Formats: sequence, structure tokens, C-alpha cells
Amino acid sequence: MDLSRALRYQPLKLPLFPPQFQNPINHLHPKPTFLVPRGTRLMVTAKKRPPIEGVSEELNSIANQNLDFAYTRRQVRSAFVEVQQQLDHCLFKLAPTGIRTEEWYERNSRGLQIFCKSWMPKQGVPIKGVLFFCHGYGDTCVFFFEGIARRIAASGYAVYAMDYPGFGLSEGLHGYIPSFDQLADDVIEQYTKIKGRPELKGLPHFILGQSMGGAVTLKVHLKEPYAWDGVVLVAPMCKIAEDVTPPAAAQKILILMSKVMPKAKLIPQKDLAELAFRDPIKRKMAVYNVTCYNDHVRLKTAVELLYATKDIEMQVEKICQVSSPLLILHGAADKVTDPLVSQYLYEKASSEDKTLKLYPEGYHCILEGEPDDRIFSVLDDIITWLDSRCALT
Repeated sequence: MDLSRALRYQPLKLPLFPPQFQNPINHLHPKPTFLVPRGTRLMVTAKKRPPIEGVSEELNSIANQNLDFAYTRRQVRSAFVEVQQQLDHCLFKLAPTGIRTEEWYERNSRGLQIFCKSWMPKQGVPIKGVLFFCHGYGDTCVFFFEGIARRIAASGYAVYAMDYPGFGLSEGLHGYIPSFDQLADDVIEQYTKIKGRPELKGLPHFILGQSMGGAVTLKVHLKEPYAWDGVVLVAPMCKIAEDVTPPAAAQKILILMSKVMPKAKLIPQKDLAELAFRDPIKRKMAVYNVTCYNDHVRLKTAVELLYATKDIEMQVEKICQVSSPLLILHGAADKVTDPLVSQYLYEKASSEDKTLKLYPEGYHCILEGEPDDRIFSVLDDIITWLDSRCALT
């Protein structure tokens, strides 16, 4: 999204009352406009979700609740579980059966309830290895990833995923990343606990990050360079494209304003679904991911994403010195994250065991938004790569 244009043209609206006095479900109070530096306008009000086709008025009403709070997101998810499972998408229609799943909440060291989920192979199928997942910006681990995880689990892997604080079903203000570095620490803390389970002892551990989750994975890898037997990056957010990065002057304004009102929201320039999903039918299904964060980007979150990619750029040589096996997958026509940066990361990586796969005409969501045969091809490439690395450990 073009943050500089958003800063120039959008109106600033702040709530009349501070958060502790607001109704957690409905914002019914008037919202006055306040002046900020000339030419810079922001918005903190939640945008109304357009009606979801094919569901009742009652479900649409549920989906339109204020999702700032985890308990509301959990209610919305519960209401839509059955609808999601009936979607005409290959990840749902052709999901392997017999997969053992478990969902739980665990309070982390910062006192936040973190939602976790696991997918295990059928009873009696030996486990080859463990795959840990880092989801993308605004996303959750219980929508499209359900089908992805089931297919990988059916191939003999224990799959674990978590929602970051402030996303999906975990506690925290929706869409708010106060510190990207802390987010990486949250992931390390949660996955370190899971690694210690007796049933996973001696198994190889892999980490898979998609989009912003790729940046999370790289940060985790920088902090724990020898904790993983392999790293998989799917359309990783290693750098924000130049044409959507605010100019230096606008970045300074962003940083300054993020200190004053970090939770304020920016107006997005584009509907990213059009850039992320190549298959138009699957693109329409994205709206059923009802707990995803698709509102205006919060100021502090935008700054943290900018900082994170700059940090990864500065430490790319350090990243590339780590010799863990590396698989990078990217759609060649991705307009959200740059496949050329993935190419650069691959070329600079010092690991002797590295693979780059660029999928012709592929958009950003190569695991969810491509034609069926492409989705299964990408999944098969991941599983084949995991199998070959498990054979070496």
C-alpha cells in the first residue's frame, strides 16, 4: 500500500472517549476531527465490513462486530467454522481425513493468552519431523492454513501453529504490533515450549514463514541460528517495494506520529486480495476469513514493519552466513512482496543446501489463491523437500 498517499489524503478521526470508556462491541459515539501536521490525515475508526454473500443477516451481523478484542474474534470464529468448512476450495474439499487436531490457549510470559493448534498424522503413522508455522500480516492459523496443515500432516509431519498477540484468536489489540522484535520473541517462547514435548524428542524441527511470517521466521532465525533443521520461506516479506515505501520525509512523520498515537489506523490504498489471489473464485472466498485483520494499518504496526524489513536488509549477510537448509518459494508475478529479493536472498545464502522455486504467473498467495493444480504442486514441493531433509537428519 502507498503509505505516503494515505498520509496525504485521508481524514483524521479520533474517538470521543478514551478506549477504557468505549463500548467493546459497538462504537456508537460521534467521532470529531482533529488537526495534525499540514497534509497529514489519519483515521482510527473501524471500517464496516461489506456484506458476505451467501450467509444470513445474523452471521453478517456477527462478522461486523468490533474485533479489537480476542473474545469477540473467538465468538466470530465459532459462528463461522461450519460455513468455512463448506467452502468450495480445494484446501477444504480435498483435505485429508483422520488427522488428529488439538486447540489450546496458553498464557505467555507477558500475560497474554496465545492460541495454538496442532495437526498430527493418523494414529499409527510414524512422525518424520515437526513443522512450525508463522502466519502473514493480519492472518490467522485457522482458516486456509487448516487445509495446508492437514495435507502436510497426512504426509507424516506434526504441524504446529500459533496466532501472534493481537491476531486471530490470541489476546491483544487487533492488528497491533508494538514491537516486531517482541513478536519474534513471542514466537520463540511458544515454539520452544512445544519443542520440549516428549513425543517430539529427537525429531527434526522445521519452521515455515509466509509473507510477513517470512520476516518473523528470519528474525527468529537470527535470534536462534542453530535451533532449526530447515527453514521454509513462502513469498517472504524481506523488503517493502520501493514504489509502496513512503519517501524519507513521510517516514519521519510516520515515526513521529506513531509515538503520539501508535494505535491510530492508516487508510489502505488497495484491496490486497486482488494482488494476492490469482484465481478470482478463490479471491472471493478470502472474505470468509472473518477474524483476519483487514482494517486500516495501525501507525505503530506500519512503522514496525518498516523497521523489520530494514533490519533484515541490514543483517542479510548475517542471515546468509547461517548454514541451515533453506527453501524459498515465490510467485514470479507477486506484487505484494518482491520475488527479486527472494532471488537475492537465495544467491547470497551461504548454505550448501538451498533451493529457490519461482512459480510462473504466480501471485502472492501461492498456497491459497492459485489454481488447484498449482496449490497442490507448491504443497508437494514443500513435502518433498521436508522428506529429503528428514532422510539426512
